[in-house]
Amino acid sequence: MLQPLGARVLVQPLEAEETSAGGIILPEAAQERPREGKVIAAGPGEIGDDGEPMGVAVDEGDIVIYASYGGTEVEIEGEEYLIITESDILAVREG
Repeated sequence: MLQPLGARVLVQPLEAEETSAGGIILPEAAQERPREGKVIAAGPGEIGDDGEPMGVAVDEGDIVIYASYGGTEVEIEGEEYLIITESDILAVREG
């Protein structure tokens, strides 16, 4: 697997909604780009004044909400992932 560097996080986007709230099936072109994903791996974080990594605020397995169109898309063994910076993560979803 890929190990992100610095304050970067490897995220596997969750599937886009295929139906609207009213039950209408949406064509792929009309589906919103997913903004939620599962954290697969996280880098060590930015380097602090003491020369040590400060860590990142998310853990492997967390479901996060990230900025639309943030990150860099990568494909690993046929699966789509995003490498995003910690600052592009807006929230961690509970539950």
